Amino acid sequence: METVGLGFYFEELPLGRQFKTIGRTVTEADIVTFINATGMQEVLFMNMEFLKNHSDIKGRVAPGALVYSFAEGLLVQSTMQHTGYAFLNMELNVEGPVFAGDTIHVECEVIEARLTSKGNRGLVRTRNRIVKQDGTVAITYTPLRMIKCKSAG
Repeated sequence: METVGLGFYFEELPLGRQFKTIGRTVTEADIVTFINATGMQEVLFMNMEFLKNHSDIKGRVAPGALVYSFAEGLLVQSTMQHTGYAFLNMELNVEGPVFAGDTIHVECEVIEARLTSKGNRGLVRTRNRIVKQDGTVAITYTPLRMIKCKSAG
């Protein structure tokens, strides 16, 4: 019987392949829970009066680390179950804020794909764009992952 919900194998991630995830709305509760769990209790995230009177950012802004974490969650659920072996490296650029009430999804393009020296795993780098409901890009990052080959069983 086929198991659904499994991740992509290396062979299914050729150079140039593009896909996107489903969306997820960032809530005020998400932001408060994240900053309390991580200790990121910065005035930008905790003090609405500071934002109103002393900041160029207006509204309940989400930490970039939260937005990136949600993006990874969306990707793990849909592309890496049982096939993702390791997260090895990345560059990350925050391009704009995400606020409570924004809905994000991730758009991915495979920009590097090669077999490891053992030949039973592949290294895949994607360009991931975290996109808001209005089409603006909030974060771009380029993770390099080790991915299982179909032949590896």
